[in-house]
Amino acid sequence: MSCFSCFSSQDKKARRLNNPSRRTQTSYYAAPPREALPPQQSLENNPKPKTSAPEPTKNTDAPKATGNNNIAAQTFTFRELATATKNFRQECLIGEGGFGRVYKGNLEKTGQVVAVKQLDRNGLQGNREFLVEVLMLSLLHHPNLVNLTGYCADGDQRLLVYEYMPLGSLEDHLLDITPDQKPLDWYARMKIALGAAKGLEYLHDKANPPVIYRDMKSSNILLDKGFNAKLSDFGLAKLGPTGDKTHVSSRVMGTYGYCAPEYQRTGQLTVKSDVYSFGVVLLELITGRRAIDTTRPNKEQNLVTWAEPLFKEPRRFPELADPLLKGDFPVRGLNQAVAVAAMCLQEEASVRPLISDVVTALSFLGNGPDANTATSSFPSLESDQQPIFGNGASYIEDSKKERQRAVAEAIEWGSSSRNTQSQTHSSLL
Repeated sequence: MSCFSCFSSQDKKARRLNNPSRRTQTSYYAAPPREALPPQQSLENNPKPKTSAPEPTKNTDAPKATGNNNIAAQTFTFRELATATKNFRQECLIGEGGFGRVYKGNLEKTGQVVAVKQLDRNGLQGNREFLVEVLMLSLLHHPNLVNLTGYCADGDQRLLVYEYMPLGSLEDHLLDITPDQKPLDWYARMKIALGAAKGLEYLHDKANPPVIYRDMKSSNILLDKGFNAKLSDFGLAKLGPTGDKTHVSSRVMGTYGYCAPEYQRTGQLTVKSDVYSFGVVLLELITGRRAIDTTRPNKEQNLVTWAEPLFKEPRRFPELADPLLKGDFPVRGLNQAVAVAAMCLQEEASVRPLISDVVTALSFLGNGPDANTATSSFPSLESDQQPIFGNGASYIEDSKKERQRAVAEAIEWGSSSRNTQSQTHSSLL
């Protein structure tokens, strides 16, 4: 797969920017956040991050955290970022959306290549959401989360500076490919799915308090040069409740086609809402179809609705595979991936798996051709069994003990499988 096409082909970038329907879809750092819950510290008494000092030298210090409400991120002057992006020249433009524009830049003092998101002062992302994203990404650090380099809050200017992701977004390589682009192969897709799941696992299980991402979608999954996935755009993120409590939002935010049904109906938000959205992304990776595609026949426009009947018939799973794969995928691996997606997409949130169990299952699917011989904590689908969608609680017990047993078995099976393969290989030498 080639490097991010926006940088390797000026013609392709021009086609995107000249197509009005793409301007709000092809965004390097995703759709505009419109509502967010502030972090634990109150932001009401500190409505704006500390503006940078006039002297550029004072804005290039290492990140600091001298108080509870201070933002531990590097600050830049508007002039520094204008210089880095050649005065926001068109040739540096790599993305555009309702929030504003994203430019590729080169920091003059360090030589670091960055992505600079310039928020539209008349756009959809307000100062509150800007603060949430800066604070979230300043406090959260993981290999599968995009790294925030710094920000600018000079006057009414609002800019965010991220690490540069050379391959752009998953959407660009899965859903917006041109005839001259090489499609993602099966193992690249599973590797990306695993990376995105690990990012969610960190937010749900390692962050304290837990974070509900709330905007999992293919355009928010960025890829580095090694095809490692990183979650981006935290303007919609919420600090999650603890225990069995749920958030209830007065307005449902997110992207149509990815939102969990209970969230759409009632506004109730939990980590299982993210699991549902991840299931949609995994289904996109398997099928090569968009979550919502109005160019398809009516019965196929909603990806989940189209796939539901196929979930009930394991023998038809190959029909879900992206035609661009041309049949080049492990059948067992496809079955397991579809099983994971189907369980994430359960109507009832309580019977969806924890994201940690999803990570365990996917870890056997994204490690190259040998991975298709492994199993996971999810049921085998090569023999006759009950349907795995709708009322599928019979095959996944909603108890901690059962989940732990299944995960332990998966790890043991995977280890045994690898040892057996190693011994077989040695005997052939």
